[in-house]
Amino acid sequence: MKILFDHQIFLAQKYGGISRYFVELVKKYDSLNQKYSLPIHYSNNVYLEDIKKIKVFQENKFSNKLFYYINRLIMNKYIKKDNFDIFHPTYYDPYFLKNLKKPYVLTIYDFMHEKFKDMFSPKDMNITWKKECAMKADRIIAISENTKQDIIHYYGISADKIDVVYLSSSLKRINEDFRLSLPKKYILFVGNRSRYKNFNTFIRAVAPLLDQENELNVICAGGGAFSQDEQMSFKEIGITEKVKYFNIDDKILACLYQKAICFVFPSLYEGFGIPVLEAFHCSCPVALSNQGSLPEVGGKAVEYFDPNSLESILKAIKSLYYDSSRREELKQLGAIQAKKFSWEKTAEQTIAVYNKVI
Repeated sequence: MKILFDHQIFLAQKYGGISRYFVELVKKYDSLNQKYSLPIHYSNNVYLEDIKKIKVFQENKFSNKLFYYINRLIMNKYIKKDNFDIFHPTYYDPYFLKNLKKPYVLTIYDFMHEKFKDMFSPKDMNITWKKECAMKADRIIAISENTKQDIIHYYGISADKIDVVYLSSSLKRINEDFRLSLPKKYILFVGNRSRYKNFNTFIRAVAPLLDQENELNVICAGGGAFSQDEQMSFKEIGITEKVKYFNIDDKILACLYQKAICFVFPSLYEGFGIPVLEAFHCSCPVALSNQGSLPEVGGKAVEYFDPNSLESILKAIKSLYYDSSRREELKQLGAIQAKKFSWEKTAEQTIAVYNKVI
């Protein structure tokens, strides 16, 4: 059995959970002797460098479209050759449907575009393309039980056609002396801060604690430098000097998790929630939204809150900030919970899905 993957997510993401998922998947396929083909020649994705040589290019609006088109032409040639058993597209562009003769398995990650339509451009084809690909797929992989239920709800697809395969985390603790100029005490926020990520609600919720505790700060890791609107908001609530931004790689991120009072994930919805596992792997206590799939990932190893309630968010953070024994308890529980997820399991269960199709 030979699996064909395509280019889509590796042209859309330089960093990101979905592209890392596919890279980790094929790395495990190598150890499991599962045959696959990943015919990508041009990409700026950093994770691809772990598995193959790629040609990077100068990113701009024109070059991104050009190299997406080039990779698509290459993929269509592979699809027409028919030298594979199952196709596994990495995202939702249905370009392949015209020429594909073999079965395909589609991974669906979330339904944020459907749940938060007002937060996305009406020109975004995510909703239309995803549904078309899902309805025609031979089998569907959902990355959580919550996502599976969303697939059933939005598309009316039978549960028998959907397999839940959890993801994992690639981030590990670092033991080396990695020097960063960090505040003595800080709460960590990781990744994108816009839209459903609910950063504005979080920062307003924690502001009274930042004002009360002189040594306490918030560090935002990744997600881009603060926008002008964010800086104005910090100034209005009097916390400009208490909120800091760090550009990150894996080593910096691991260090930030390891030294944080806690990691706070206030998202209104997630298809899975890899940062929760990252925090677990780095012995970082977690205060977590109780929405979407996040309780599946967090289990009993986190402090939950209602992401729509300033009071609930602040109460959860305070419970960790002022209670060192609770933080230690969550570190231990997090280490146990993290063992339930691994890329080995992801790969083995994904191959089992392919076998159902064959």
